[in-house]
Amino acid sequence: MLNPEIREKYEVVIGLEVHCQLLTNSKIFASDTVEFGSMPNTNVSVITLGHPGTLPKLNKKAVEHAIKMGLACGCHITRHSVFARKNYFYPDLPKGYQISQDKTSICLGGTIHIKTKDGVEKSIGLTRIHLEEDAGKSIHLAGEADTLVDFNRAGTALIEIVSEPEIRSSDEAYAYLTEVRKLVRYLEICDGNMEEGSLRCDANISVMPKGSPVFGTKVEVKNMNSINNVKRAIEYEIERQILEVEQGKAIQLETRLFNANNGQTYSMRVKETMNDYRYFPEPDLTPLVISEEWLTSIRQSLPSLPQELFEKFTSKYGIPEYDALVLTDNKEIALYFDALCHYTTNYKSASNWIMGSVKSYLNESGLTVSQFPILPEQLAGLISLVDSNKVSNSVASQKIFPAMLKQPSLSALAIAESQNLMQESDTNSLQTLINEILASHPQKVTEYKKGKKGLLGMFMGEVMKKTGGKADPKLTNELLSKSLNT
Repeated sequence: MLNPEIREKYEVVIGLEVHCQLLTNSKIFASDTVEFGSMPNTNVSVITLGHPGTLPKLNKKAVEHAIKMGLACGCHITRHSVFARKNYFYPDLPKGYQISQDKTSICLGGTIHIKTKDGVEKSIGLTRIHLEEDAGKSIHLAGEADTLVDFNRAGTALIEIVSEPEIRSSDEAYAYLTEVRKLVRYLEICDGNMEEGSLRCDANISVMPKGSPVFGTKVEVKNMNSINNVKRAIEYEIERQILEVEQGKAIQLETRLFNANNGQTYSMRVKETMNDYRYFPEPDLTPLVISEEWLTSIRQSLPSLPQELFEKFTSKYGIPEYDALVLTDNKEIALYFDALCHYTTNYKSASNWIMGSVKSYLNESGLTVSQFPILPEQLAGLISLVDSNKVSNSVASQKIFPAMLKQPSLSALAIAESQNLMQESDTNSLQTLINEILASHPQKVTEYKKGKKGLLGMFMGEVMKKTGGKADPKLTNELLSKSLNT
């Protein structure tokens, strides 16, 4: 464990490169199907395999997805760009080069706004977002020396989101990645599943003495299949680099892999110089031209984004920031809450129901909000019953809500009436019942009047037992207190 005093001497500089597989039916330059989990080498063609004489053709949907992300991040959209060949050899890159963007990325600049768990808010600048094709996948089976190659993934449309080196902690990196994943899911351009590799992150990490005008030597870390593992890898690498510097050693320019089992990074390859990919314009693709009309239509198709909904929920509906963060974490949940607020003005209660009973049901059932059987207006009806003191909150959650799940065609009111769950709010009836209960427990009444105030709960329990839990708790409490104190 690094000494906190030593840690305080250094500043961390982190830049993230996030690759997002775009949700297109076919690949970026070929008509091959994009489908995770297919048998190896079944979603391939002569174009994917780089056969002589084949020509790529750009997937329009992939371009639209990239522009959507750029607009969501406030990027400048490049109107005229060209693709380039990025030359390097890997066994899972059959052409011997990758078609990418070099000098003219489709999106330039922009920011990702983050908020850490400690409440730190900042905007992380983006260098660029560019389009490119994915490589295939090398497979190393246990106990075998040979490497197998699956080209199904080769040619899948990607955007690479490159941040400025403005991230200063693993917590900020965690918040940044969480926000990126949330954005691509809201935009429906990527499923954000790191475990399946559709969202991948490389972290460039360096340390330098506080106040230094020069960044330290950066180390690239790969092979992190969850946001939590990115955080763990960064924390380990920060400590490793600081210890190296403290011992007078020079940090090597290298690529390291992360081992999730022991939480450590280890060297994959040393880079004596920066990579020279010998980029040159892709001769088989015409320049990509984005017209104003096309850009306008894409901009108009954008959904409400997480930050917009967060501000709406906290300002218009007045719910706490914590509630708004939880609700906007999932697009379907956020839109359901927004719809629910069209039918009720008790926004906090609406938030509580969704964060409590609704989310519990969805998690236990393995369902999404689109499969949730209760419509927003029906849930608003249940909230209204509680607000008007016609049913208690416990009856609503424990009896009416489960009944609505089983019979979604029935309203909360219909279920409450048919099951005789309507709350007893008649003052005269309740007072008569309370008088009977107090008369049957004279000793307890005396003890209460002598100072044993906790007995009020016992009397409340008796009233609830007699009414089958249907007595209005607030009214009952008032009537009991008045009767016992006279």
